[in-house]
Amino acid sequence: MADKYGAPAANSINNSDVESSATANSEELRRKKRIKYLTYGVVFVVFQTIVIVIFSLTIMKVKGPKFRVRSATVENLSVGSSASPSLSGIFNCQFGVKNTNFGQYKYDNVTVIFAYKGTTVGEVTVPKSKANMLSTKKINLRVDLSLPSTTSSEWNSDLSSGILPLIATSSRLNGKVTLMFIMKKKKSTQMNCTMELVIATQSLQNIKCK
Repeated sequence: MADKYGAPAANSINNSDVESSATANSEELRRKKRIKYLTYGVVFVVFQTIVIVIFSLTIMKVKGPKFRVRSATVENLSVGSSASPSLSGIFNCQFGVKNTNFGQYKYDNVTVIFAYKGTTVGEVTVPKSKANMLSTKKINLRVDLSLPSTTSSEWNSDLSSGILPLIATSSRLNGKVTLMFIMKKKKSTQMNCTMELVIATQSLQNIKCK
């Protein structure tokens, strides 16, 4: 009798254990899934934050352009004597507007002045234009040189050395950088270059720009 009526009780206990084990396994699986999804979410947020920081520090960071004399050749150079100081000739100059931004830079026209010891010897206007992103806009222009006379006490020594130091400066170059086709930021710069005019070879050397 004990076996006849005891078996169902044992089966009932075994079924209860199986159900409890299945419930525990199901809870454990759900817990692991929640942890996995939470981990994915944290990784995604961290990744997005890194992308935004890099984007802000590189693409969205706007830098000022660089405006410089890249090179120049000299034609028809004529230099006076120590008794009669004078200078005339032609510079065939290549100017450059370097844009290091991830957006186009549009700028207004600007005047560049070449000077010897504070006296203007040449002047030219660089017309308004644009420099594409991460590129240098190159502008070729002719500059007529003219120095009827000078009161500089250093003329004789410069003439003896065969080298005339010149400075190229500009008024402020104003423009705007366009990012993502909608965001515009104003940026400006000025030219400040020094160079040496070699009389014997009629050439420019040591062009240095800040």
